[in-house]
Amino acid sequence: MKRTLTVKTTSTTQFIEITGDIEEAIKTEGIDDGVCMLFVPHTTAGITINESADPSVKSDILMVLNKIVPWKEAYQHLEGNSPAHIKASIIGASEVIAVESGRLKLGTWQGVFFCEFDGPRARKVHVRLL
Repeated sequence: MKRTLTVKTTSTTQFIEITGDIEEAIKTEGIDDGVCMLFVPHTTAGITINESADPSVKSDILMVLNKIVPWKEAYQHLEGNSPAHIKASIIGASEVIAVESGRLKLGTWQGVFFCEFDGPRARKVHVRLL
């Protein structure tokens, strides 16, 4: 099964939980057991798994990424969004998650997050269920 999710971001940097969207795709396709592969086809965005219970975790991660990779630096990339490219490389563009009993096999507090680093934009997440 192939599906592409559209994620609309509203800020320059933002984490958006997409766990529910992915689980809805699993349910719609009737997948009981398998593998879910996620890929973000953008050089200034990423995807990660982290705590979804406390929203301050997302804020803390973004705060530290912004400190590690500041917007004001002697970057040479002419487009002016080098920090977004660097943050996307740190986070990564893909995740692979087991599917068991029709659900993502995540830990109790885990969720899947789309990570925006050069928004706001309309973005894509490719979902493959095997």
